[in-house]
Amino acid sequence: MLKIDKLHRVLAIPYSALVSVIFGMMIISFPVGAYVIFNSNIGKEINFQYPLDGLNVFLGGIGYKVPIHFEIGDGFIFIWCVYLVLFTISLTGPRLNLLKALSLLMIEGWQNIKNNALLSMITWFSILIVFSVIIDLIQNSFGINIESPESKNRLIQFFEVTTSPLSEEVGFRILLIGLPLFAMFSHKASLKHFFKSLWQPSKNLEITNYKKVIALILTVAIFFGAAHIISGTPWSAGKFAQATVAGIIIGWVYFRYGFLPAILIHWATNYFIFSYVFFISEITQSNITDEFSNLFSNTLEVLLLVTGGIAIVCNALNCIKSKKESTTIAPV
Repeated sequence: MLKIDKLHRVLAIPYSALVSVIFGMMIISFPVGAYVIFNSNIGKEINFQYPLDGLNVFLGGIGYKVPIHFEIGDGFIFIWCVYLVLFTISLTGPRLNLLKALSLLMIEGWQNIKNNALLSMITWFSILIVFSVIIDLIQNSFGINIESPESKNRLIQFFEVTTSPLSEEVGFRILLIGLPLFAMFSHKASLKHFFKSLWQPSKNLEITNYKKVIALILTVAIFFGAAHIISGTPWSAGKFAQATVAGIIIGWVYFRYGFLPAILIHWATNYFIFSYVFFISEITQSNITDEFSNLFSNTLEVLLLVTGGIAIVCNALNCIKSKKESTTIAPV
Protein backbone atom coordinates (compact mmCIF):
# COMPACT_ATOMS: atom_id res chain seq x y z
CA MET A 1 0.00 0.00 0.00
CA LEU A 2 2.98 2.29 0.52
CA LYS A 3 3.81 1.85 -3.17
CA ILE A 4 0.24 2.79 -4.12
CA ASP A 5 0.36 5.89 -1.92
CA LYS A 6 3.68 6.91 -3.43
CA LEU A 7 2.37 6.42 -6.96
CA HIS A 8 -0.71 8.45 -6.07
CA ARG A 9 1.46 11.35 -4.93
CA VAL A 10 3.63 11.14 -8.06
CA LEU A 11 0.61 11.17 -10.37
CA ALA A 12 -1.06 13.95 -8.37
CA ILE A 13 1.60 16.46 -9.44
CA PRO A 14 1.00 16.40 -13.23
CA TYR A 15 -2.69 15.80 -12.61
CA SER A 16 -3.00 18.98 -10.55
CA ALA A 17 -1.22 20.93 -13.29
CA LEU A 18 -3.58 19.57 -15.96
CA VAL A 19 -6.65 20.33 -13.84
CA SER A 20 -5.40 23.88 -13.36
CA VAL A 21 -5.08 24.37 -17.13
CA ILE A 22 -8.56 22.96 -17.77
CA PHE A 23 -9.95 25.14 -14.99
CA GLY A 24 -8.42 28.23 -16.61
CA MET A 25 -9.88 27.33 -20.00
CA MET A 26 -13.29 26.84 -18.43
CA ILE A 27 -13.18 30.32 -16.90
CA ILE A 28 -12.24 31.84 -20.25
CA SER A 29 -15.10 29.96 -21.96
CA PHE A 30 -17.65 32.17 -20.15
CA PRO A 31 -16.72 35.39 -22.02
CA VAL A 32 -15.98 33.38 -25.18
CA GLY A 33 -19.53 32.01 -25.25
CA ALA A 34 -20.95 35.47 -24.57
CA TYR A 35 -18.96 36.80 -27.54
CA VAL A 36 -20.40 34.06 -29.76
CA ILE A 37 -23.96 35.06 -28.85
CA PHE A 38 -23.65 38.85 -28.86
CA ASN A 39 -20.79 39.71 -31.21
CA SER A 40 -20.34 36.92 -33.73
CA ASN A 41 -22.02 36.54 -37.09
CA ILE A 42 -22.79 32.82 -36.82
CA GLY A 43 -26.51 33.58 -36.94
CA LYS A 44 -26.07 35.33 -40.31
CA GLU A 45 -29.56 36.74 -40.92
CA ILE A 46 -30.47 36.74 -37.18
CA ASN A 47 -28.76 37.98 -34.01
CA PHE A 48 -29.24 37.87 -30.23
CA GLN A 49 -32.45 39.89 -30.57
CA TYR A 50 -34.14 37.07 -32.47
CA PRO A 51 -37.38 36.07 -30.68
CA LEU A 52 -38.11 32.46 -29.71
CA ASP A 53 -41.63 31.24 -28.99
CA GLY A 54 -40.75 28.44 -26.58
CA LEU A 55 -38.10 26.68 -24.50
CA ASN A 56 -37.43 22.94 -24.83
CA VAL A 57 -37.24 21.14 -21.48
CA PHE A 58 -37.09 17.49 -20.37
CA LEU A 59 -39.36 16.26 -17.61
CA GLY A 60 -39.08 12.61 -16.74
CA GLY A 61 -37.01 12.11 -19.87
CA ILE A 62 -39.75 13.40 -22.17
CA GLY A 63 -39.23 16.59 -24.12
CA TYR A 64 -41.71 19.44 -23.77
CA LYS A 65 -41.85 22.90 -25.26
CA VAL A 66 -42.69 25.56 -22.69
CA PRO A 67 -44.64 28.32 -24.48
CA ILE A 68 -42.75 31.38 -23.29
CA HIS A 69 -41.61 34.21 -25.53
CA PHE A 70 -38.14 35.69 -25.18
CA GLU A 71 -35.15 36.85 -27.20
CA ILE A 72 -32.12 34.61 -27.60
CA GLY A 73 -29.88 37.11 -25.81
CA ASP A 74 -32.16 37.36 -22.77
CA GLY A 75 -32.50 33.60 -22.48
CA PHE A 76 -28.76 33.10 -22.87
CA ILE A 77 -27.88 35.65 -20.17
CA PHE A 78 -30.24 33.97 -17.70
CA ILE A 79 -28.81 30.47 -18.31
CA TRP A 80 -25.26 31.85 -18.47
CA CYS A 81 -25.68 33.47 -15.04
CA VAL A 82 -27.04 30.21 -13.59
CA TYR A 83 -23.95 28.34 -14.79
CA LEU A 84 -21.65 31.09 -13.52
CA VAL A 85 -23.20 30.87 -10.05
CA LEU A 86 -22.97 27.06 -10.02
CA PHE A 87 -19.37 27.21 -11.24
CA THR A 88 -18.45 29.70 -8.50
CA ILE A 89 -20.12 27.59 -5.82
CA SER A 90 -18.27 24.50 -7.04
CA LEU A 91 -14.97 26.37 -6.85
CA THR A 92 -15.35 26.97 -3.13
CA GLY A 93 -16.77 23.72 -1.76
CA PRO A 94 -18.36 21.60 -0.46
CA ARG A 95 -15.48 21.22 2.03
CA LEU A 96 -12.44 22.94 0.52
CA ASN A 97 -11.72 25.36 -2.29
CA LEU A 98 -10.08 24.02 -5.43
CA LEU A 99 -6.52 25.04 -4.50
CA LYS A 100 -6.65 23.44 -1.05
CA ALA A 101 -8.32 20.32 -2.47
CA LEU A 102 -5.51 19.91 -5.03
CA SER A 103 -2.91 20.36 -2.28
CA LEU A 104 -4.59 17.73 -0.11
CA LEU A 105 -4.85 15.43 -3.14
CA MET A 106 -1.04 15.44 -3.47
CA ILE A 107 -0.54 14.84 0.26
CA GLU A 108 -3.22 12.38 1.34
CA GLY A 109 -4.47 10.60 -1.79
CA TRP A 110 -7.13 10.24 -4.43
CA GLN A 111 -10.15 9.95 -2.17
CA ASN A 112 -9.88 13.68 -1.54
CA ILE A 113 -11.37 14.64 -4.91
CA LYS A 114 -14.74 14.70 -3.12
CA ASN A 115 -13.59 17.70 -1.09
CA ASN A 116 -14.25 20.06 -4.02
CA ALA A 117 -17.11 19.85 -6.51
CA LEU A 118 -15.13 21.43 -9.34
CA LEU A 119 -12.28 18.94 -8.88
CA SER A 120 -14.80 16.08 -8.95
CA MET A 121 -16.38 17.55 -12.07
CA ILE A 122 -13.13 17.97 -14.02
CA THR A 123 -12.02 14.48 -12.97
CA TRP A 124 -15.16 12.73 -14.20
CA PHE A 125 -15.55 15.00 -17.23
CA SER A 126 -12.09 13.96 -18.42
CA ILE A 127 -12.94 10.30 -17.76
CA LEU A 128 -16.12 10.74 -19.81
CA ILE A 129 -14.06 12.14 -22.70
CA VAL A 130 -11.76 9.09 -22.59
CA PHE A 131 -14.68 6.68 -22.86
CA SER A 132 -16.38 8.81 -25.53
CA VAL A 133 -13.26 8.74 -27.71
CA ILE A 134 -12.84 4.98 -27.21
CA ILE A 135 -16.48 4.35 -28.18
CA ASP A 136 -16.12 6.59 -31.23
CA LEU A 137 -12.98 4.76 -32.37
CA ILE A 138 -14.57 1.33 -31.93
CA GLN A 139 -17.75 2.33 -33.76
CA ASN A 140 -15.78 3.92 -36.59
CA SER A 141 -13.91 0.66 -37.08
CA PHE A 142 -17.29 -0.95 -37.79
CA GLY A 143 -18.42 1.89 -40.04
CA ILE A 144 -20.75 3.42 -37.44
CA ASN A 145 -20.42 7.20 -37.39
CA ILE A 146 -21.81 9.73 -34.95
CA GLU A 147 -23.59 12.50 -36.83
CA SER A 148 -24.94 15.53 -35.03
CA PRO A 149 -28.45 16.89 -35.70
CA GLU A 150 -28.76 19.32 -38.57
CA SER A 151 -29.46 22.89 -37.57
CA LYS A 152 -30.95 25.59 -39.76
CA ASN A 153 -29.14 28.29 -37.80
CA ARG A 154 -25.88 28.11 -35.84
CA LEU A 155 -26.85 30.82 -33.35
CA ILE A 156 -29.99 28.92 -32.36
CA GLN A 157 -27.96 25.71 -32.23
CA PHE A 158 -25.43 27.23 -29.80
CA PHE A 159 -28.27 28.57 -27.65
CA GLU A 160 -29.86 25.11 -27.51
CA VAL A 161 -26.51 23.51 -26.70
CA THR A 162 -26.17 25.98 -23.83
CA THR A 163 -29.62 25.42 -22.35
CA SER A 164 -29.88 21.63 -22.69
CA PRO A 165 -27.60 20.65 -19.75
CA LEU A 166 -29.84 22.44 -17.27
CA SER A 167 -33.13 21.04 -18.56
CA GLU A 168 -31.79 17.52 -19.20
CA GLU A 169 -30.09 17.18 -15.82
CA VAL A 170 -33.25 18.22 -14.00
CA GLY A 171 -35.30 15.86 -16.18
CA PHE A 172 -33.03 12.81 -16.14
CA ARG A 173 -31.04 13.05 -12.92
CA ILE A 174 -33.31 14.88 -10.46
CA LEU A 175 -36.65 13.41 -11.57
CA LEU A 176 -35.58 9.93 -12.71
CA ILE A 177 -32.81 9.20 -10.18
CA GLY A 178 -33.19 11.62 -7.27
CA LEU A 179 -36.91 11.18 -6.70
CA PRO A 180 -36.89 7.34 -6.86
CA LEU A 181 -33.89 7.21 -4.51
CA PHE A 182 -35.71 9.46 -2.06
CA ALA A 183 -38.79 7.25 -2.25
CA MET A 184 -36.73 4.10 -1.64
CA PHE A 185 -34.28 5.20 1.05
CA SER A 186 -35.63 8.27 2.85
CA HIS A 187 -36.84 7.89 6.43
CA LYS A 188 -37.75 11.55 6.95
CA ALA A 189 -40.65 13.57 5.63
CA SER A 190 -39.33 17.13 6.04
CA LEU A 191 -39.15 19.48 3.05
CA LYS A 192 -35.56 20.43 3.92
CA HIS A 193 -34.48 16.80 3.89
CA PHE A 194 -36.27 16.29 0.57
CA PHE A 195 -34.34 19.04 -1.21
CA LYS A 196 -31.05 18.08 0.44
CA SER A 197 -31.55 14.49 -0.74
CA LEU A 198 -32.18 15.63 -4.31
CA TRP A 199 -29.10 17.88 -4.16
CA GLN A 200 -26.75 15.13 -2.93
CA PRO A 201 -28.39 11.69 -2.58
CA SER A 202 -25.53 9.61 -1.15
CA LYS A 203 -24.81 12.10 1.62
CA ASN A 204 -28.39 12.58 2.80
CA LEU A 205 -30.00 9.18 2.23
CA GLU A 206 -29.40 5.96 4.14
CA ILE A 207 -28.53 3.70 1.22
CA THR A 208 -29.06 0.07 2.20
CA ASN A 209 -29.01 -1.57 -1.23
CA TYR A 210 -26.43 -0.33 -3.72
CA LYS A 211 -27.60 -2.84 -6.34
CA LYS A 212 -30.87 -0.92 -6.64
CA VAL A 213 -28.94 2.34 -7.02
CA ILE A 214 -26.72 0.94 -9.77
CA ALA A 215 -29.70 -0.63 -11.56
CA LEU A 216 -31.53 2.70 -11.47
CA ILE A 217 -28.52 4.61 -12.80
CA LEU A 218 -28.05 2.09 -15.64
CA THR A 219 -31.74 2.16 -16.58
CA VAL A 220 -31.88 5.95 -16.70
CA ALA A 221 -28.60 6.02 -18.66
CA ILE A 222 -30.09 3.75 -21.34
CA PHE A 223 -33.15 5.99 -21.44
CA PHE A 224 -30.81 9.00 -21.72
CA GLY A 225 -28.96 7.38 -24.64
CA ALA A 226 -32.19 6.48 -26.43
CA ALA A 227 -33.56 10.01 -26.01
CA HIS A 228 -30.64 11.37 -28.03
CA ILE A 229 -31.61 9.35 -31.10
CA ILE A 230 -35.42 9.31 -30.96
CA SER A 231 -36.62 12.63 -29.50
CA GLY A 232 -36.52 16.24 -30.57
CA THR A 233 -33.89 16.80 -33.25
CA PRO A 234 -32.17 13.40 -33.04
CA TRP A 235 -28.54 12.40 -33.47
CA SER A 236 -27.59 9.41 -35.61
CA ALA A 237 -27.90 5.94 -34.06
CA GLY A 238 -24.16 5.92 -33.31
CA LYS A 239 -24.78 8.45 -30.54
CA PHE A 240 -26.70 5.92 -28.43
CA ALA A 241 -23.68 4.12 -26.94
CA GLN A 242 -21.77 7.33 -26.31
CA ALA A 243 -24.74 9.07 -24.66
CA THR A 244 -25.54 5.97 -22.57
CA VAL A 245 -22.01 5.82 -21.15
CA ALA A 246 -22.21 9.56 -20.47
CA GLY A 247 -25.50 8.93 -18.68
CA ILE A 248 -23.87 6.25 -16.51
CA ILE A 249 -20.98 8.53 -15.54
CA ILE A 250 -23.13 11.60 -14.89
CA GLY A 251 -25.70 9.49 -13.04
CA TRP A 252 -23.00 8.04 -10.77
CA VAL A 253 -21.49 11.48 -10.16
CA TYR A 254 -24.95 12.82 -9.28
CA PHE A 255 -25.53 10.03 -6.78
CA ARG A 256 -22.02 10.07 -5.29
CA TYR A 257 -21.02 13.74 -5.42
CA GLY A 258 -24.27 15.62 -5.97
CA PHE A 259 -26.17 17.62 -8.56
CA LEU A 260 -23.61 20.42 -8.78
CA PRO A 261 -20.71 18.46 -10.39
CA ALA A 262 -23.21 16.41 -12.44
CA ILE A 263 -24.75 19.42 -14.18
CA LEU A 264 -21.33 21.02 -14.67
CA ILE A 265 -20.06 17.88 -16.43
CA HIS A 266 -22.95 18.24 -18.87
CA TRP A 267 -22.19 21.98 -19.13
CA ALA A 268 -18.58 21.12 -19.98
CA THR A 269 -19.53 18.64 -22.73
CA ASN A 270 -21.84 21.25 -24.27
CA TYR A 271 -21.12 24.90 -23.54
CA PHE A 272 -17.42 24.67 -22.65
CA ILE A 273 -16.42 22.76 -25.78
CA PHE A 274 -18.85 24.35 -28.22
CA SER A 275 -18.10 27.92 -27.14
CA TYR A 276 -14.52 27.51 -28.37
CA VAL A 277 -15.58 25.62 -31.50
CA PHE A 278 -18.07 28.30 -32.56
CA PHE A 279 -15.67 31.09 -31.60
CA ILE A 280 -12.82 29.70 -33.72
CA SER A 281 -15.23 29.04 -36.58
CA GLU A 282 -16.27 32.70 -36.46
CA ILE A 283 -12.69 34.00 -36.31
CA THR A 284 -11.39 31.77 -39.12
CA GLN A 285 -14.62 31.93 -41.16
CA SER A 286 -14.50 28.15 -41.56
CA ASN A 287 -17.13 25.42 -41.49
CA ILE A 288 -18.17 24.50 -37.96
CA THR A 289 -17.55 20.78 -38.54
CA ASP A 290 -13.93 21.51 -39.51
CA GLU A 291 -13.24 23.11 -36.13
CA PHE A 292 -13.61 19.77 -34.30
CA SER A 293 -10.35 18.63 -35.93
CA ASN A 294 -8.25 21.82 -35.87
CA LEU A 295 -5.10 22.33 -33.80
CA PHE A 296 -6.90 23.84 -30.82
CA SER A 297 -9.58 21.12 -30.67
CA ASN A 298 -6.98 18.38 -31.01
CA THR A 299 -4.84 19.92 -28.27
CA LEU A 300 -7.84 20.22 -25.96
CA GLU A 301 -8.77 16.61 -26.66
CA VAL A 302 -5.25 15.39 -25.86
CA LEU A 303 -5.25 17.47 -22.67
CA LEU A 304 -8.53 15.90 -21.54
CA LEU A 305 -7.46 12.39 -22.59
CA VAL A 306 -4.24 12.59 -20.56
CA THR A 307 -6.14 14.00 -17.58
CA GLY A 308 -8.79 11.30 -17.89
CA GLY A 309 -6.16 8.58 -18.26
CA ILE A 310 -4.45 9.62 -15.04
CA ALA A 311 -7.84 9.83 -13.31
CA ILE A 312 -8.73 6.28 -14.40
CA VAL A 313 -5.37 4.93 -13.17
CA CYS A 314 -5.72 6.70 -9.83
CA ASN A 315 -9.28 5.45 -9.38
CA ALA A 316 -8.10 1.90 -10.11
CA LEU A 317 -5.24 2.24 -7.61
CA ASN A 318 -7.67 3.57 -5.01
CA CYS A 319 -9.94 0.54 -5.52
CA ILE A 320 -6.97 -1.82 -5.16
CA LYS A 321 -5.90 -0.04 -1.98
CA SER A 322 -9.41 -0.23 -0.52
CA LYS A 323 -9.64 -3.99 -1.23
CA LYS A 324 -6.25 -4.62 0.35
CA GLU A 325 -7.21 -2.64 3.44
CA SER A 326 -10.48 -4.56 3.81
CA THR A 327 -8.75 -7.95 3.50
CA THR A 328 -6.00 -7.10 6.02
CA ILE A 329 -8.45 -6.18 8.77
CA ALA A 330 -8.87 -9.29 10.85
CA PRO A 331 -12.20 -9.98 12.58
CA VAL A 332 -12.31 -9.40 16.31
